[in-house]
This record gives sequence, structure tokens and C-alpha cells, in this order.
Amino acid sequence: MYYIGYDIGSSSVKVALVEAATGKKIIVLHEPQNEMEIVSLHADWAEQDPEIWWQHICTATKRAIREANIEASKIQGVGISYQMHGLVIVDDACNPLRNAIIWCDSRAVAIGDKAFEEIGAEKCFGHLLNSPGNFTASKLKWVKENEPEIYSKVYKYMLPGDYIAYKLTGDVTTTKNGLSEGMLWDYKENKVADWLLDYYEIDESLTPVIVENFTNQGVLNEKGAKESGLPNGIPVVYRAGDQPNNALALNVLNPGEVAATGGTSGVFYAVSEMSAGNKSTRVNNFVHVNYEVAKPRIGKLLNINGAGIQYRWLRNNMGDETYESMNRKASKIDIGSDGVVVIPFGNGAERMFNNKNIGTHFLNLNLNIHSSSHLFRASLEGIAFSFVYGMECLKDDNATIGVIRAGNDNLFRSEIFSNTVATLIGHEIEIYNTTGAVGAARAVGLIDGDFEKFGSSITTNDHVMTFLPLQNKEPYVQAYQKWKQELELILTYKK
Repeated sequence: MYYIGYDIGSSSVKVALVEAATGKKIIVLHEPQNEMEIVSLHADWAEQDPEIWWQHICTATKRAIREANIEASKIQGVGISYQMHGLVIVDDACNPLRNAIIWCDSRAVAIGDKAFEEIGAEKCFGHLLNSPGNFTASKLKWVKENEPEIYSKVYKYMLPGDYIAYKLTGDVTTTKNGLSEGMLWDYKENKVADWLLDYYEIDESLTPVIVENFTNQGVLNEKGAKESGLPNGIPVVYRAGDQPNNALALNVLNPGEVAATGGTSGVFYAVSEMSAGNKSTRVNNFVHVNYEVAKPRIGKLLNINGAGIQYRWLRNNMGDETYESMNRKASKIDIGSDGVVVIPFGNGAERMFNNKNIGTHFLNLNLNIHSSSHLFRASLEGIAFSFVYGMECLKDDNATIGVIRAGNDNLFRSEIFSNTVATLIGHEIEIYNTTGAVGAARAVGLIDGDFEKFGSSITTNDHVMTFLPLQNKEPYVQAYQKWKQELELILTYKK
């Protein structure tokens, strides 16, 4: 018997099949083969058609079943991971009314800032654990203000994972952790933040029914089964935003444990039992997947929009380079890149800079001595330094750092990147051979609530290696201080 898991990213949809009894990976693949388009009609906008996600899920599911050579009838349950903070709005026939406004879209920054100012820090931090910010609730308010004809037809709003669950089951539902990442959950009252909806003049009836994780959240209907290739009647058991789910996949469930992600964006996600830390708007707090009112587990998320996308941009604009060739060339350049500095924040507003959009900067290029190899090294270092800067923000917000775990993919495959981060933050980084889709599939088995068994299986089966802080850290410290000095000059200029 098997479980299937999905991870709906902004670049692709990943699917994984695992053995139900052991969690062993059977197959992991993604669709499309190239990256999905992000529509950007204006600067700092980012949209995707949610139907594209569904089409790729259906294609990927049928491929996975075929290539794994299993019987679809032996798949027993579904888990869903998805890009956080997005907004999908549907009419009363549950058809999308417009493209989804996705996580890296910055159009609602001013709306969230105004709400924070007028409602007040005490109320927002005490009940939301965050500023309303540029999250799902503020994006819905943007639609209300700027697209009133569309807004007038809204039947329900959803997070991206809610929409995929609907396509599978026909049920329009959401979760506490989903609402919390949209700034729609009141922790203190343990209910929907109706007061924020009232402030935004949004009818609470637009909120879907709330279902619990690790339970039957709805079963596949005939239409969902036929289109996806999955069995009719199997349950959707779990859904979570990609960062909480990534933490689950890495066995990051307890205070002091941190999940790191180095994909298109970079993330530190630290689990805490504290509710509000130092009340920083640079760090966001969300319901973790194992949150209970009696035993609250909060994920403190430090996001870096400009991370892997910076390195990808270099690859796409440097001819026939691969990531492997870029890493190889970068390894031949000394620590500090002979003075070249890359500030990698060219992917929209950065929360850790209080929603400033400071852009990407290539600094100190000497046309006589520097080559593309210097740019590759400086880019990896610049992204690594942004992680170190982010870790400083997390510690300022009273996050406890014990162990850091990351997946064996994307930026963490680069020794330059991983060694730089480990050395500067002074913590080991454990690398695991797992993915968000595998985590979502395995989560289906957590209907038994045995998180300890779940975690020990990951530690036993998936650990690949550990990056230790290097003994001679001084060159790294000097390079980081130079980078940070350049960053602070830009931040001062951008005030």
C-alpha cells in the first residue's frame, strides 16, 4: 500500500509515492519539465493560474503511477504541501475568478502597513503574532479595492493547497495553519480573526469550513479521481504550507529545531513554544503542523525572497553553464571573491528589511581581474550571507537555535554555500535526502499521531551528511562584515 504527496511550488509541482508501512520513497518527480510561468503584469506583481497547478498534478500523478509500476488502487491517502500566503478566489461554481496572487507578489504591502498602524501593534502581535503585512488577508483586501466587479462574485477565498484539495474532493475547506499564514487566525481566541476581516470589510462567510490535519479532510470524488488518476474515495489527510511541511519532512517539530530551505527563496523556520518573541515585523509566526492549544508549537519564519533565484538568474544569463559547472568554477576563487560583493535581493519586498525592496547589486567589479567565476562565488556567498543576516534576526526575536536541518537539494548541494553558513552561524547543518512531496506523503501516516516514530524513521533513513563549522573562520567573518557594510549603506540609502 502507498501514500501520495504533492508539493505545489511556484516553479513546479512535485509528486512523491511512499510505502505506507515504512515511508520508503518509491518515486519522486516533477511537472512541468521546465519551470511554470509566473505572470508579472506590473513591477512586484506575481500571479499564476491555479488551473495550471491542477493540470500538472494530474499529469505528474499519472506519470508517477506509471513509472513506479504500481496499481493506483493501492494508494490509500493524499497529503498536500503548497506555496504559502497565496490567494485563490472562486465563484459559487468554484471556478477561479482571476489568477492566484502568489507568495512573492508585493502589491498589498501598503494595505498591510496601514492596517498595522491603525489597528495597533498590541492587537496584531497579541492575536495574529504578526503584522497583517503582505499576506493573504491583505491581498484579498487589494482585490476588494481594485477589482470590485471580481470581488462581488467571490464565494470563497482559499490558500493554494485548499484549492487543490477542492479539485480532488469537491469540498471547499481550509486549516488553522493555512489561515494563520494568511493572517486570518486569532491565536488568543483560537478562531478566525473576524476583527481583521471586519476592518478590511470582508464578509466572514467567505472563509471556508475549517478541517483538522492528520484526519480525513474529505474523500476523492468521481471527478477528482478520474482527472487525477487516483482511486475514488481515498481521503485527503493533510495539508500545510511549504515551509511548515518542509520542517515536518526534516523532523523539525520541537523547540530549538530549525529547518532551512535554499530554493527560489531562502528560509529559516525555527520551531518555538513562545508565542510572540520580541514582536518583530521581520520574523513571522505561524501555527506549526503539530500545534495544539494545550501544547502550542509556533513556526518562526525568516524569509529571504532573493536567494536561489539569484543563482538561477546567473545560470540563465551566462550561456551554457550548469549549476555544477558554476559551483566548480566558484570553488577556484578565494573566500571573499577578491572583493566582489553580491547583494541578492532582487525578488520583491523583503520582510527582514521591513518590506523594503532593495534589489540586486553587483559591487566592486574590476573589469581587469574579475571573471564570471568571481560572480558565481560572490553570488553563493551573498546568498549565504543573507542567511547569516537572517539568523541574526531570528535570534533577536528570541528564537532558540539547537539543530539546523536542510534538504539535500538546491543551494545546500553547494559546499561553498553550506560551509559559509555553518561556519558563520556556528551550528552544524544536517543534510537529509528528502523533499516536501515526500514529507507530505509520509504525513498521511500521521493519522496515528506518533510523531516520535515518524521522526526516528527520517533520522535513520534520510540523513546524508553534516556540515560542521570550519575551524578557520576569520576569512569568512571578514567577507561577511564587508558584505554587511555594503548592505547597510544600501538600506540607509533606501530609507
